[in-house]
Amino acid sequence: MEGFLPISRADMAERGWEQLDFVFISGDAYVDHPSFGPAIICRLLEKHGYKVGIIPQPDWHSTRDFARLGKPRLGFLVSAGNMDSLLNKFTAAKKTRQKDAYSPGGKSGFRPERAVIVYCNRLRELWPEVPVLIGGIEASLRRLAHYDYWSDAVRRSILVDSMADMLIYGMGEHAVLEVAAELHRGVKAQDIQDIQGTCFRVPNFDYIWDYEKLPSYQEVREDKLAFAKAFKVEYLEQDPIRGKRLAQQNDEWCVVQNPPALPLSEEEMDEVYDLPYMRTYHPIYEKDGGVPAIKEVQFSLASQRGCFGGCNFCAIISHEGRIIQRRSHASLLREAKILTTLKGFKGYIHDVGGPTANFRRTSCDKQLVSGTCRGKPCLSPVPCRNLVADHGDYLKLLREIREIPGVKKVFVRSGIRFDYMELAHDGDSFLEELCRHHVSGHLKIAPEHVSDRVTRLMGKSRKEVYLRFAEKFRRVNARLGKKQYLVPYFMSSHPGATLEDAVELAEFIRELGYRPEQVQDFIPTPGTLSTCMYYTGIHPLTGEKVYTAKSFPEKQMQRALLQYWNPKHWDIVRKALHLAHREDLIGHGRKCLVPPEGTEKERTMKSRDGRRRKNAGLRKKKEV
Repeated sequence: MEGFLPISRADMAERGWEQLDFVFISGDAYVDHPSFGPAIICRLLEKHGYKVGIIPQPDWHSTRDFARLGKPRLGFLVSAGNMDSLLNKFTAAKKTRQKDAYSPGGKSGFRPERAVIVYCNRLRELWPEVPVLIGGIEASLRRLAHYDYWSDAVRRSILVDSMADMLIYGMGEHAVLEVAAELHRGVKAQDIQDIQGTCFRVPNFDYIWDYEKLPSYQEVREDKLAFAKAFKVEYLEQDPIRGKRLAQQNDEWCVVQNPPALPLSEEEMDEVYDLPYMRTYHPIYEKDGGVPAIKEVQFSLASQRGCFGGCNFCAIISHEGRIIQRRSHASLLREAKILTTLKGFKGYIHDVGGPTANFRRTSCDKQLVSGTCRGKPCLSPVPCRNLVADHGDYLKLLREIREIPGVKKVFVRSGIRFDYMELAHDGDSFLEELCRHHVSGHLKIAPEHVSDRVTRLMGKSRKEVYLRFAEKFRRVNARLGKKQYLVPYFMSSHPGATLEDAVELAEFIRELGYRPEQVQDFIPTPGTLSTCMYYTGIHPLTGEKVYTAKSFPEKQMQRALLQYWNPKHWDIVRKALHLAHREDLIGHGRKCLVPPEGTEKERTMKSRDGRRRKNAGLRKKKEV
């Protein structure tokens, strides 16, 4: 298909290719857009002269699909896609999700559980001599021994379980080009051992030098304190400039992690995003209605990478790192102009941002020279005195994009750090311009919790910071004559959060007059500090003991408290309030969360809610 990378032999024949250099196996449907990792890696290799094809979502029940593009000259690249395959399939309650935004028509079932391991096994059946390189978020966050929530067990490095030749972690651009060059020179995959951003395996420690030894897989599996100690070292050495090489014995193999890849320069970021993407899904998915994930990003601009926000439940630190990498204004303006020419563009750019939209520079000036500070947070829960908070460049960028012919409105919908805004010398002027030009009625922010203990363990700012920002937001919009509202995200059952903390959060929500339709229940994903606390009961950086709600009933109660106003949760909320000895919140007073059991109000509200849900189910059935 003209413009897209080859997905079949017929596509290869059209280009006059008999053999590819690399074949990319992806757990996602093929979407050729810079928000999709497989597209970036394939297009970058293509730009540097390699012949690349992609096999999206192969049928893993046999080797037939994996042989579709033939045997590659240099190797296979394997990724589960933009999400960990288990997180993609299961909810926090370990129930199967009904939809997959990265699959045709949003249907689930197009990828296996533990996709990287399954795909590698099939490739080994076909061509055991061909190098297999694994990457993407699933491989990146499981690169060393890790806790797996879905099996409730500590698992070995995915490099050992998949028996791949090499693992590329992080965003991968630097590493994949260096590895490709070595393979092209004829170097064997097992001999490529000095590239940053990669992991490799050797029989034991005698094969390596200049490393820091981690507790073995067997030790961290059997001893939670050893797990916490290993995670602490991994976390503190997650820096491309000062980070050390790490090594960990995983049964019969020693897994070696080189330091993270160096940050991309502005010129390199521009190269990545200026590649000739088709910016949509492959036409083979038209019959299914396309690939839903494109809708969120098709008319958005990724302006930077990395995050120094320090949220402990977020995997960005382990994957993208703390050092901000940004694109030039020229590159972003070029892409914005391209968006105005795309089918379906109606004049609205939906977002200009990254993991955190208002981070357009490193947190301090020394990071690109000395790396990030070892064990010292940049922003939360206490800001570093060397933090440079400035919105000047971001404001200039937004103004330039607003002036492009054909652009009616530029929204900012990715995360805004309100605590950073408060610290900035231009925070007030930025907030006013944000409200005047870039908010679409609602601004999403993530205070996550209000208990001081919980926000500290989360790595988030205190409640008072949110309240100050909320008041500023209200005043600014009143002055502008705009009716715009904050949409705060809150999380239940994070490590450290007790039932009493959940009640405190419910009372806070009541005072806000806010009724969250969706609540995020903490999911212990591999590679995060919060997951380490969840599994071990220990804060790995401080050694303090941390309580975590793990039983289904308690997690259910914490979640229900955040939606106390919904009649279907009233029985669970009452149970939670009795256990927390907060019976004062059961009744008809203004400060009460739920009415007493068996009242007329309860019967009326539950009956009304039951009819509403029944009607919604009938509508959904009719649509299907």
